[in-house]
Amino acid sequence: MQRQLSALTDGSFDLVVIGGGVFGACAAWDAVQRGLSVALIERNDFCSATSAHSFKMIHGGIRYLQHMDLCRVRQSSSARRAMIRVAPHLARPLPIAVPTYGWGMKSKWIMRIAMGMYDATTFDRNRDITDPQRQIPGGCCLSRMDVMDRFPGLDTDGLSGAALFSDGQMYNPPRLVLAFVRSAAEAGAVVANYVEASGFIREGDRICGVTARDTLGDQTLEIRAKMVLNAAGPYADHLLARALGHGLKKPTYWSRDACFVVRRQVVGHGPALAVLTRTKDPDAMLSRGARHLFLVPWRGHTLVGVWHKVYHDDPDKITVTQEELEAYIDEINGAYVGLGLTLDEVTLWNAGLVAFGENERDVGDLRFGHRSRLVDHTTEHGLEGLFSLIGVRYTTGPCEAAAAVTRIFRRLGYKKPPPSRSHDTPIFGGDIDHFEALVQQVAAEAPGGLDDTSIRALAHNHGSAYDRVFALAREKPAWAQRIGDSAVLGAEVVHAVREEMAKTLADVVLRRTDLGTAAYPGRAAIESCARIMSGELRWSDAQTQQQIDRVIDSYPQAFRREPVVTG
Repeated sequence: MQRQLSALTDGSFDLVVIGGGVFGACAAWDAVQRGLSVALIERNDFCSATSAHSFKMIHGGIRYLQHMDLCRVRQSSSARRAMIRVAPHLARPLPIAVPTYGWGMKSKWIMRIAMGMYDATTFDRNRDITDPQRQIPGGCCLSRMDVMDRFPGLDTDGLSGAALFSDGQMYNPPRLVLAFVRSAAEAGAVVANYVEASGFIREGDRICGVTARDTLGDQTLEIRAKMVLNAAGPYADHLLARALGHGLKKPTYWSRDACFVVRRQVVGHGPALAVLTRTKDPDAMLSRGARHLFLVPWRGHTLVGVWHKVYHDDPDKITVTQEELEAYIDEINGAYVGLGLTLDEVTLWNAGLVAFGENERDVGDLRFGHRSRLVDHTTEHGLEGLFSLIGVRYTTGPCEAAAAVTRIFRRLGYKKPPPSRSHDTPIFGGDIDHFEALVQQVAAEAPGGLDDTSIRALAHNHGSAYDRVFALAREKPAWAQRIGDSAVLGAEVVHAVREEMAKTLADVVLRRTDLGTAAYPGRAAIESCARIMSGELRWSDAQTQQQIDRVIDSYPQAFRREPVVTG
């Protein structure tokens, strides 16, 4: 996967996709699979904004039962199945326990009915998933004693047990998006990060491509195409306003969805825990009284979230303040009385903008956005050749992208567009029958001294393409060593530069590897990574130091805790 900007400007494409998050990446992959010539551009790095900062959940739609939206349940379940089928190394089932209380809407018998409805509605949730460990089990109930043993300190007043259902979880959201991008590139798409769309090429009432700027080299580009798909997420409306002089007729409302990472394994390796919050869902037809917060095991840490806040400001200025974190910790400690979580245990916060329902700025009980928007600007603005896709959930990226590409085919004159194959075709690294068999295979071929943590991380991050990393490790023995106390090999850094279009140190630390995605990895690890990249990209000493400073500065000061060296 090489960044060749001349390939963007030589000739013309059937489709240019703006935005390298999950929706844009899936659209590029789906379109090129179905025979279109495709270009994909992203203003920063692939999956560097909302898609990177998700809660790592692959939602199967159980919450839509509260709205009696069975169509949405079916779509979400289908999307979750697709994610697990095409990327079994990066997606897996996630069991979740929902404590039950009393005899009303919070009771075990109500939850048992809900799980029965959900299981029946998603009867085909495991179709063609051959690995038993990747199949989504049906729901069941836990006894009161079982819940007390698993979650000591939980409020036991009226506790009757818990409902246990399974959703899905991503191991590493940026690598999942990158796998879609690389799959598109392997199939013939021209892809480039750090290329920002600045406007549209317009001929009369037709959009004929995109004007763009190479943000690394400050080069101006013209990318011609028959169709343009604006999948820039929270930046989509800004691009339209800047390029056309007006945005969408119906504005998109945004929520800053925030979560944080905790060093402690609060729920161990067992199921995630759902607890009731202080806010309600005003659109729910069947409500348990309040929304849920989740404590979720993830890569040896715990994810806690999600909190929603109406957001009207610059997408580039998203932040979570210490005061907000303290309020969130108070809320989760109030919901799980024995948790005793402190601010010192938080290692990172994640936040991104998600399309939401229409809400007042300071309202407490927020209305969610339930459906993505696909806008055909032929009818919206009388401009042919332009679509805008505003996605809601990471999970439905493949489904929504495929639907958008089908509409694009019709605008290109196809009465019967070729069928989408993105639900069935493994993406790069996803050619796996059984994940544990892959782990054993990686272990058998690993360089000497590599521990189980690194072996599993390699299997997760690279899937069936792990041998490309090992080839680099054999090329230079020093690259077979881990970086600091992390599970990341030096060879993965080289691989990110040579094969995965990593252009900055942040690309590697925050997206291509596990080095800094759960906690600040420490200055020594960042500097080790920078030295390897410097050798590959021929950075000067000043450039290398600048890259190091930028990565360190990307972590809030409170989270820059240097790892304790032991032994």
